[in-house]
Amino acid sequence: MEGYIEESSEKEVNPEAEKLRETEVIPGTEKMQEAEPNSGIGRDRKTERQLKTEKRQRRNKLRKSVRAYERTHEVKWEKLDNTAHVFPAIADASMSNVYRIAVYLDEDIIPEKLQEALGIVLPKFSIFHCRLRQGMFWYYFEENGNPPPAVTEESTYPCRYIEENRNRNYLFRVSYYKKRINLEVFHVLTDGTGGLYFLKELAYQYLRLVHPELREKYGDYLSSQTSLNTEDSYLQNFKKSRFSKGYKSGRSYILKGSFFPTGKAGIIHGHMPVDQVKEKAKSCGATINEYLVSMFIWSIYQSFLKGMPSKHPICVSVPVNLRPYFQSVTAKNFFVMVTASFHPEAENQPFEDVLESVKTTLREQLTKEHLEDVLSYNVTGERTMILRTIPLVFKNPGLKGIYKMHAKASAGTVTNLGNISVAPEYEPFIERFDVLLSRSSGQNTKMTLSTYRGVLSATIVSALKGTEQQRVFFRYLTSQGISVSIDTNGVYYE
Repeated sequence: MEGYIEESSEKEVNPEAEKLRETEVIPGTEKMQEAEPNSGIGRDRKTERQLKTEKRQRRNKLRKSVRAYERTHEVKWEKLDNTAHVFPAIADASMSNVYRIAVYLDEDIIPEKLQEALGIVLPKFSIFHCRLRQGMFWYYFEENGNPPPAVTEESTYPCRYIEENRNRNYLFRVSYYKKRINLEVFHVLTDGTGGLYFLKELAYQYLRLVHPELREKYGDYLSSQTSLNTEDSYLQNFKKSRFSKGYKSGRSYILKGSFFPTGKAGIIHGHMPVDQVKEKAKSCGATINEYLVSMFIWSIYQSFLKGMPSKHPICVSVPVNLRPYFQSVTAKNFFVMVTASFHPEAENQPFEDVLESVKTTLREQLTKEHLEDVLSYNVTGERTMILRTIPLVFKNPGLKGIYKMHAKASAGTVTNLGNISVAPEYEPFIERFDVLLSRSSGQNTKMTLSTYRGVLSATIVSALKGTEQQRVFFRYLTSQGISVSIDTNGVYYE
């Protein structure tokens, strides 16, 4: 994708709506306390009523402005890609299907500049500049005429559910904390690759606003590494399938324990030199991904099963970016899931047994032919006439039921965003990236991997209060001579 750039025409901006961008929060509306008679509190109450009235009037004005914009401009709409159809049907507060990509800069974030940067970048990305609509048979995207969502300081847990009728109808949120910019995306929009395109351009634009010399020297353009392509690559690459399933979905061992409240999660980041991990994986005849997926399964085997045999195998879902296999540059979702597994059939099997099983199961699936079978099977199901003619009100419960049934086939997810690169002129200002996934049905622990400037970050997000699996994982890494530094979000110390 390096060297690729697509020209796009900027969308018209609603001037009236832009003027109202700052009317998100009205200070002075906190709850009034009781006071003595004749103390002047009546004037304060009157002021509070006036502020509420003004806030309501501004909101009504914003709505009228958006409606006027929609009446005078052709509102564009677009179909969801194949993978995206399931997310609106299954998402709720307990299973948000929201992921986070965060970038750390070398200085504290200036919120006003970040808001300005979002206003500049958002209209260039049609896959983010939209709202979700419900049709008779399918959901669809419609161009969003609202101003960009308000940038806020982070004050709660990550990857919370994004309600489609709030947040100015956008399906992503941007927040900040000290030096960190957080982009949280409802998976219906795009996968991690598309999210990374958007976050990097947001960071670049922010840096150009904070450091005007960057704009003067390099201009105010999108990076050549960024794709704005909105092709549905599933439809472009599928072949008609006769429903011969391209993957296996038996039952997996499921992690159980004491849970955090809904929306709360424990997060542990481990940072290590990627060269050390690569050298160790190579000595085992494995790739970095195979090595760390094996270690994730090994940590489950040791911490939950205590090295004992299991009736069910330990299966982990591994998302595969299909772009390199099919020469795609789309910024929309384009991935499928494969499964890495290990079935403990004896006591205290060594790590090498886990690694061999994972290598075998992954390599059998990571061929273009197999991935094409899985892709085609998924798309063919969507295109069948019977499914297409079922109204959405009946289709949603069916999709949710099918998803929950398949959720029993995996104990977790390990996803690797790969080696993240940024435009050279911005490297001195960008320190690192983090990636987080929300929990999903049956998958109470997930791990993300990403590499930036020679440092590999492994982040384990868990809905379980216990930390035995995380300790096994990172201690085994250090026992293999790999240097690891750890930081957490602190919930395990509360």
